[in-house]
Parts: sequence; C-alpha cells; structure tokens
Amino acid sequence: MDLRKDVDYIIQESIKKVLPNEAVMRALKEKQFLNGNIYVIAAGKAAWEMANAAAAVLQERITAGVVCTKYCHVKRNIPNITCFEGGHPIPDRNSFKGTQAALDMVSDLKEEDTVLFLLSGGASALFEKPLVAEEELAYITEQLLACGADIVEINTVRKRLSAVKGGKFAKLCEPAHVYSIVLSDILGDPLDMIASGPAYPDSSTCEEALRIIEKYKLKLSKEAIELLHIETPKELNNIETVITGSVRELCEAAKAACEECGYRAILLTDQLDCQAKDAGAFLGAIAKSHQESEESLAYIAGGETVVYLTGNGKGGRNQELALSAANEIDGLKDTAVFSIGSDGTDGPTDAAGGWCDGGTKSLLEKAGINIYEALKQNDAYHALKSAGGLIITGATGTNVNDISVLLIKR
Repeated sequence: MDLRKDVDYIIQESIKKVLPNEAVMRALKEKQFLNGNIYVIAAGKAAWEMANAAAAVLQERITAGVVCTKYCHVKRNIPNITCFEGGHPIPDRNSFKGTQAALDMVSDLKEEDTVLFLLSGGASALFEKPLVAEEELAYITEQLLACGADIVEINTVRKRLSAVKGGKFAKLCEPAHVYSIVLSDILGDPLDMIASGPAYPDSSTCEEALRIIEKYKLKLSKEAIELLHIETPKELNNIETVITGSVRELCEAAKAACEECGYRAILLTDQLDCQAKDAGAFLGAIAKSHQESEESLAYIAGGETVVYLTGNGKGGRNQELALSAANEIDGLKDTAVFSIGSDGTDGPTDAAGGWCDGGTKSLLEKAGINIYEALKQNDAYHALKSAGGLIITGATGTNVNDISVLLIKR
C-alpha cells in the first residue's frame, strides 16, 4: 500500500506541474496584439483548459472562439467561445463539425486581425476537414494505428489527406496573423508534426508519405494516393509560435516528486520510443539488477511507446508496458512499475495507464490469466483490472506524452 500511495502522489504532482494554464497565461500577458479582432481557436485534448486560460487573460478582447476537444473534456461554458467535442484517435462527424465552425470563423479576416491558435496533442483527430470520404479516413487511420507506425509517420500521411493540416490552416487565415501556443506531445517538439502542424510550414515530403504507404502495405483508394502527390505549404509568413510544455518538463516533475517521497531519482530518458512491452521488460530488468540496493531508487522514462496489434483485446500502450513489467518483477520485494498517459487516457479505455508490483503476476495466475497470452491478445486492460492494476485519473487537461517509472523502496 505504501508503494501505491507513492505512485498516486508522483502521478498527481507530475501532472500538476505540466498543466497548461499558467504557461498560456504567461505567454499571453507578454503578448502585444494588433488593434483588430482576436479569434480563439483551440484544438486538442487540452483545448478547453488552454482556451479557458486565454479567456481569463483576454476577457472582452476575444471577439469569438471555437474549442475542438475530446468527448467529456469540456468542463463548462467559456464566454464568447463555442465548444465542440469529437472523436479521438479516429475523427468523427463531430470532429468535422467543430473544425468547420473554426474555418467559418476565419474565412474572411483582415490583416489587423489575430487568430490565437491553442494547440495540443490529439488535434490531428479533433481538428480535421478530410479531403477523402469520412469512411476512408477512418479506415486509413485504423491501419496506421494498427501497423505500428510512429506519430511522425502517421502525421506525414494524414497531412496530405486534410484541408487543415500541414500548414494549410494558417494559409486559410491569411492575411490575418496567427499566434500559436503549442503544448507538445511529440519527442523533440517538431512544430510541423505536433497535431500534424496546421499552422507551421511542413518539412515532410510527398516522397516520404508514399514510402510510408509502401513500408506498411497500407490500402488507399486511387483518390487518396493522388492526394499524397500534392505538396504541402513550405513557407508561411503570418505565423508566430510558442511552445509551452513538453515531456522533458513532465520527467523533471516526476523526478522531483520521487525525491520528495525519499527516492534517489534517475532520469533514464525523455525520448523513449519503442514497443511498449519491450519498455516494460527493460524496466523490469533494471529492477532485478538493483534489488540489493540499500537506498530507495526511482528510474524515470518519458516518451511514447507503440503497440503492434496482434489480438482483439482492450488496452493501451501504458497498460501493456505495465503488464509486461509484471512478468519481470514477479516476486521482487517492494518494487513497482507504473506508466501513464499525461492526458489521462490510454488507448480506447477509461484508464490513464497501469501499474504492477512483485505480487501482480501471482494475482493474475490465481485469476487464470497468463501474461504472455494477455499481451498477445492486446488485452492488458482486463488483466490489470483483475489485479487492481489500472490507474484512472480522468481527463487531466494536459497532454505531453507518457511517463513510466520504476520504484524500488527501501
């Protein structure tokens, strides 16, 4: 129970330090706007939080605004701003409805106007106007998610199938100025890839998009293939961008929280990028190497792992990481591994992630659950649920990748 208390405290404190509210307010207080109208467009999982912070600073200066976020992420109405909730990770008609409302708002702007564009992870699905049929966009997105493509590869393809991605939204706002405040959810903070870069020149090429299609043997219509041959904007003269948060800040916050709990904390990486089950096995291997330690240790890894779908179970990358680690730390004294998505959601589930300790595997075996088979079926959710290993936070209001932590308590 002491370990679980530490887990909960570290999660709570880590998320608190990377909420976008203060960062958005700080960026706006230092900003001098032109004399025209200010239109707020917020898109992504943290869109409501970011728009609410902007409204607190700008108040009556906001002419109008639109929020495009995930279902159950709107907490209440914001003055002068209309909120829409839509599908994620696969866009749906409500995603398109909210995006169209934003496009209608910026369709006839003047040079002295400003579009305050508040962008966070998840906007690739939540801020979308497809150039292919809705059904095909959903099918292509499903293929990209299932094949193990990383986020950069996914966005390289999606940009060319969209009317707003890859710098196209900023072009639609011309001649108005676009001031973007970005909450990064991609390793290295590449501005043209975060949420597929709606307001930033695109560095990816048609050739790269076509190679991705070939690499994963994806099935696209003739019309979609033709779109992949149309280049995206490479130069934009009406944009200004500020990054407000990243996984590095999340890792530093977790490190500080671990130290408050009495652990000597070691940051392994903020660039974790591999299969989720491999990351879990790696943290488990570290645990076995340091069981003789006389001091409490915490090993921290931030980033974003991937899952290859081989079954039809329920789960997410963080749950799969934790379940994989359970196999490695079986029987280890006062040892735990947890992994969560900073946005509070992990895959198509109500969990932010999962955790395990040295007794988790034994609990699963008593319930008739084999870890190897559960991983093969991608069914980490039900396995962890049976052992009390789910972590449920609800929507957090931020989105800066994932955090995985190994704890050895002494």
